[in-house]
Amino acid sequence: MSVPFGERGGALRGAIDLVCGRLPRFVFGGPVGRLVPVFHFHDERRAALEPLFRYLQENGYRAITADELAAVARQRREPGDREVAICFDDAWATVWTDAAPLLRQCDLRAIVYPIPGRVADAPQTRAIAADAADSGSPFMTWAELRSLFSEGIIDVQSHTWTHARIFTGSLVLDFVQPEFGRQPPLNRPLLAMAGETPRFIQPRELGAPLYEQRSRMSDGPKVQVSLAAHDACVAFVRANGGAAFFDERHWRPRLGVVAARHLGDGFDSESADAQRRAIEDELDRARSVLNARLATTSVRHVCLPWGVSGRVATDALKRLGFESAIANRWTGSFAVRPGDDPFWLKRLPNRYVTALPGRGRRTVLGRAAARLVATGRAS
Repeated sequence: MSVPFGERGGALRGAIDLVCGRLPRFVFGGPVGRLVPVFHFHDERRAALEPLFRYLQENGYRAITADELAAVARQRREPGDREVAICFDDAWATVWTDAAPLLRQCDLRAIVYPIPGRVADAPQTRAIAADAADSGSPFMTWAELRSLFSEGIIDVQSHTWTHARIFTGSLVLDFVQPEFGRQPPLNRPLLAMAGETPRFIQPRELGAPLYEQRSRMSDGPKVQVSLAAHDACVAFVRANGGAAFFDERHWRPRLGVVAARHLGDGFDSESADAQRRAIEDELDRARSVLNARLATTSVRHVCLPWGVSGRVATDALKRLGFESAIANRWTGSFAVRPGDDPFWLKRLPNRYVTALPGRGRRTVLGRAAARLVATGRAS
């Protein structure tokens, strides 16, 4: 099974979205109209956030909650004048150290989507002045989530239990190499489950075979790859120089021979029923744990990792009683309009915040013109 083009992203996908008119008119200088712009953020530092939050504050924008956003899609309320949604995926520690102080100062509220299976306990919250990269967990802790949630600074919703990428094919496409460690941590694929604990492939597992990967929320059934091939390849690389092994000219065929000895093991594809149960567990467990740990019942929305969804996940969301989901598909504009499918709500990158109408506005066309002027001056 090949990965559908719609799940791949990249520059080509972005160009197609632009040509197909999926960007709302306001990014080109037009009015916002009858919609709510939704902007997504990840692991952002104060220097990048401050001009965007100040722009929203100075131009009178109000940040709404996930309930309010879903109500627009379900036509229970009209989009308010100058309403936006600010979404932080993954609940990185920088939401606590960098974003939260700015949200307070600018009187804004963000929707934060933690991954409860990756959230750690801590005896206390970390100091705001601390460097998030050197202060323990890369994600917000339960203490920090509870603090901001109770203060009303953030609206906490779900990002699934583990935010997992799964193997969906049995053909070895590559091997873990030294540069694997530079990939985003959340892109590391799930190798196996040890009871209820997920085991993700780590950068130290040099030589581990890599196969076709898709989101757990996709329609791709999970394939249980050969653990024997994994262990044998990792051991072979370790015994033959570790990272230096990949400096050899013919390392790939040598490692391929090792993998091939064990590729008859494993590779059972999950049944349709097992796939449905696994997806439902990812969704239901995340919601239940978040509600329990935050002493609330307000977690009823989800942002699906990488914006990937499918028939199985959509059916599960409806069965489990979710109100909405952030997901991406080919049709529709990157904004939320009345009447949109609530399980396929779409967002924009945060670089488009300053394209909103207001003082100091910078539209896509304006930025392109400025680049041309700058290029002309430099030539």
